[in-house]
Amino acid sequence: IYMEDDRRWKVLKSEYLIKRPWLTARKDCVQLPSGVVNDEYYVLEYPSWVNVIARTDDGKYVFVRQYRHGLGETSYELCAGVVDPSDESPLAAIKRELWEETGYGGGQWTQIMKVAPNPSAMANYNYCFLAEGVERVSTQHLEPTEDITVHLFDEERVLELLSAGELKQSLMVAPLYKYFYEKMAKKSR
Repeated sequence: IYMEDDRRWKVLKSEYLIKRPWLTARKDCVQLPSGVVNDEYYVLEYPSWVNVIARTDDGKYVFVRQYRHGLGETSYELCAGVVDPSDESPLAAIKRELWEETGYGGGQWTQIMKVAPNPSAMANYNYCFLAEGVERVSTQHLEPTEDITVHLFDEERVLELLSAGELKQSLMVAPLYKYFYEKMAKKSR
């Protein structure tokens, strides 16, 4: 892949506006390679995020349904979460999240992509995994602020949700499209 020269901005000054567990925002004064100075460039710092396309041995996809206050909507999603400081890796974090949110575990795990949620204003990555052959190993272990239901869908239903725009979270839509594209490409070979 061809990459142009580095066009990094020079940070002249940086200050934190707020530092909270779920919201850290800073204001940078930056100088562009052209020499132009932008006195107010805002960056949100989040920890790394993770999600998983989890499939059971009988081909069911494990989804969750929960309310998302930002949109004021309840919708289906892949199991997802935050990489906590105590997690040794993004993989360990998503295995923990799947177990906590759904009670599912086990299986064979692979990372299928790493994407930046919004690289112009956010300083984190989202690690997307595929887990094949997961099974129910316990009940849910939800935090007091979580209200999550678990749903098992066949492939046809997942594709319906995807094509109808019922899956709202772009960081979940991207790995699903990649997964189904690669699955279709394998069949056509």
